[in-house]
Amino acid sequence: MEKMLEKFGVMPVVVLENAEDALPLAEALIKGGLPCAEVTFRTAAAEESIRKMAENFPEMLVGAGTVLTTEQADCAVRAGAKFIVSPGFDPEIVDYCIERKIPVFPGCITPSEAAQAVKRGLKVVKFFPAEQFGGVSTIKALAAPYTMLKFMPTGGVSAKNLKEYLSCDKILCCGGSWMVKGDLIKAGEFDKICEMTREAAALVKEIRGRD
Repeated sequence: MEKMLEKFGVMPVVVLENAEDALPLAEALIKGGLPCAEVTFRTAAAEESIRKMAENFPEMLVGAGTVLTTEQADCAVRAGAKFIVSPGFDPEIVDYCIERKIPVFPGCITPSEAAQAVKRGLKVVKFFPAEQFGGVSTIKALAAPYTMLKFMPTGGVSAKNLKEYLSCDKILCCGGSWMVKGDLIKAGEFDKICEMTREAAALVKEIRGRD
């Protein structure tokens, strides 16, 4: 999975108010060149949205974000989520996922949290909210003693600063919502989402020099 995330470079972070938007959104992301999504558990539609995406587009890497309880993790995995993301480091959720061999990316913004991740054998962690906590400079500082960790910064990442993030070898990929904004989804502007996704995918290739 790490290789897939590195190849994608950007993980669309999605908030869906209506599960009926899940399929056209998934199709737009796939056509745009980013067949992946972190569907956040901020709405009641999250579980059903993950199920729809996972069942109809098995080639897509779909995970659950903003997972705050083990119950949510269970619901997400049953619905077809391939990975779990939490905004902070919750030992209960992390241990629960590790015991069940569910890929989990907990939020780590301090040395103490990074130490807990390393202690559990994790190789990839989330860094949230990225911009508010110092962005790339903080990630580099954290990565210095914890050389085995790679980071997935989310929060304030956009097309404007993506190059700064992806140019750092300690960053696996970035979580971003600029191509899947709520107002675009609500307005049914999936062609626009596809276009912005395509631009993001092209930017990743330009930055990392990969096909």
